[in-house]
Amino acid sequence: MPTLSLLMIAGAIAFALWNSARAAAERAEQLGREACRAANVQWLDQSVHASGIRLRRGYDGRLGFERSFRFDYSRDGSDRHVGRLVLRGRQLVSFSGPIAERETLH
Repeated sequence: MPTLSLLMIAGAIAFALWNSARAAAERAEQLGREACRAANVQWLDQSVHASGIRLRRGYDGRLGFERSFRFDYSRDGSDRHVGRLVLRGRQLVSFSGPIAERETLH
């Protein structure tokens, strides 16, 4: 009986980790799409790719996961650039990629 309990606990932990990773990837995809839309560039491959994970302390001092993602975008359809973003929980802590075009005053 104790083996079954341990398996259930391990399964619950694995599900919680998978679920938080999926939520972070969805958030990263949303942020990448919004950045591409604001910069008027094309979002390529319709996805983000996880490129790293590590334990980091948040601003409140608690340990949590910091996940890195990459995505591809194109300015004119014939080039390809890499964007990167880092999430700590749901919060964006680092971004490199397309920049929104500034409006010029005439």
